[in-house]
Amino acid sequence: MVASSMSDRKLDASGLRCPMPLLKTKLELNAMAPGERIEVLATDAGSSRDIPAYIAMSSHRLVSQSENNGTYRFMIECGR
Repeated sequence: MVASSMSDRKLDASGLRCPMPLLKTKLELNAMAPGERIEVLATDAGSSRDIPAYIAMSSHRLVSQSENNGTYRFMIECGR
């Protein structure tokens, strides 16, 4: 998936091990207004499964997801 790189916030969770990238993503989303977007970067391979699974069960929307040289990038739109 490829989408606009426009985000309101950025979260660099590179170097953090599971479950920290997901937990930090949840905390950021809780502090955001509906419609705001966050770009999340993570290097833990589990993030490629955990973050989309959480988003699918939430009111948030996964706008895009990609991987490049072991860095996982997610663009998420805050819901509610």
